[in-house]
Amino acid sequence: MLNTINNNLFYIETYGCQMNSSDSEIIISILLKKGFYLTYNIEKANIILLNTCAIREKAKVTIINRLQYLKSLTQNKNKIFGIIGCLSKIENEFVSKKLVDFSINPNSYKEIPNIINYIKQGKKINFYKLNTNKTENYENIYPFRQKNKVTAFLSIIRGCNNMCTFCIVPFTRGRESSRNPYSILTECKKLYNNGYKEITLLGQNVDSYLWIKTYNNHKIHVNFAQLLNLLATHLPFMRIRFTTSNPHDFSDEIIQSLSRYSNICKHIHLPVQSGSNKMLKLMNRQYTREHYILLIKKIKKIIPECSISHDIMTGFCHENEEDHKSTISLMNQIKYHYGYMFMYSPRPGTYAYRQLPDNVPYEIKKRRLQEIITLQKQHSYFHMKQYIGHIQEVLIEGCSKKNNMYLYGKNTQNITVVFPKKNYKIGNFVYVKILDCTSATLIGNIIKYIN
Repeated sequence: MLNTINNNLFYIETYGCQMNSSDSEIIISILLKKGFYLTYNIEKANIILLNTCAIREKAKVTIINRLQYLKSLTQNKNKIFGIIGCLSKIENEFVSKKLVDFSINPNSYKEIPNIINYIKQGKKINFYKLNTNKTENYENIYPFRQKNKVTAFLSIIRGCNNMCTFCIVPFTRGRESSRNPYSILTECKKLYNNGYKEITLLGQNVDSYLWIKTYNNHKIHVNFAQLLNLLATHLPFMRIRFTTSNPHDFSDEIIQSLSRYSNICKHIHLPVQSGSNKMLKLMNRQYTREHYILLIKKIKKIIPECSISHDIMTGFCHENEEDHKSTISLMNQIKYHYGYMFMYSPRPGTYAYRQLPDNVPYEIKKRRLQEIITLQKQHSYFHMKQYIGHIQEVLIEGCSKKNNMYLYGKNTQNITVVFPKKNYKIGNFVYVKILDCTSATLIGNIIKYIN
C-alpha cells in the first residue's frame, strides 16, 4: 500500500488568474478520486503538474525557467512532469523539447489520470484534445478545497466568444459554455454549510453567462443578473463577488442586482484596456470610450459606494502619445480604486500577432506603463484616505503576511483591511474603524464583533 501511495503522489503549482486557481482545485479532485494522493512537498512527489497562464510572454518564460530548475533537481528520479492550463494549448514545444512528459488543455482535465497511467506504462505521449461540447464539463465535480479557508472561487462560465485581437483565451479555453445555475446554487450551499462565508463567481466574461434549457418545447433562460438574484436570495448570509466583467455586456439588470442585495459585494472589475477609441477598435473591444464612461456614471449613480478596478494595457500596436494621453485622461476622469497594468506582448495565434505590427519600442512601452502605474497609485491613495475615520464591515480571511500579530480581511469594495489580531478568528465578520492607510491597504482597529 505504501509503495502505491508513493508512486501516486502528485504536486501542483498554479500560475495566472483566479480561473486557474479554480481549475487546480478541480484537477486535484479528479486525481484524488482516481487513487492519487496530494502532497505539498515537491521533493516527495513523483508527479509534478504546472497549471500555466498564457496571457503574456513573461508567463511562458517563467514556466520554462521553473521547469528547467525542477528538472535539474530531479535528474534520474523518474518523475513525471505535466504542463496543464492555457500554455499547454499553444506551446507544444514543452513536450518536443522533452521539458515535460505530457501537456493537456483546460477542456480535457478528466483525462489526466489516464495520461499519467499511460506514461507509467512506458507510453510517452502528448495527449491533446479540444472538447467542442458546449456543455460545461466539470459541473458535477466538487472541487478540492483547502482547510481553514472561508473564501472560494467558483467557475460559472468557461471560454470566451469576444475575440479581442490581443487575447489568446478564446484559443486556449474555447467557446463560452455556461454552467447549470442549480448546480452552482447546490455547490454554494455546500460551501456555506462547510463554513465558507464568501464566493467569487468566475468566468473570462461573467456578464455573458446564459444558461438555456428546453423543457417540453419551452426554453428556459437564466442570465447573469438572474443567477445573482438566485444566489443572493437563497444564500442571504454569504458574500457574493464576481470577476471578470466586460463593458459591452454589463447590463442595467446587473447593476440593479448589485444595488438590490446587500450580500452582493459593491465592487466591479471592469477592464478598459485603453482610453483611446482608435486603440479600442484595433483591439476589437466592442465599446467606445464614451460608452465606457457612461456605464461608469450609471453604476456610480445607482451604487455610489461601488469601487471600480481596471485592466489597462500599454504599448499595443500603433499606440502613439495621443492614445496614451487618452488613457491618462480617462484614468483622471474615473479615478479607479485600483487596477492591473501591463505592457503588450504579442501572443502566437492571435489576430494581432498575425496581422498587426508590434511597433511600439520597449522603452516607450516601459515609460508609458510607469506613468500609468504612478497615476493609479495616486488615485488609489486618494480613495483610501476617504475611508479614514469610517467603519467598515470586514470578513477576516487570515493573518497578515507582514505581521503575524495582525489579521486581514476585505470590505465589500474588495479592499484589504488589516487590524490587531486579539481573540478574533478567521471567518468572523467584524466592524473595523479605519485609522490609517497606504495606497493599497486600510489599517484600523476592531470595534465590534458581528458573528
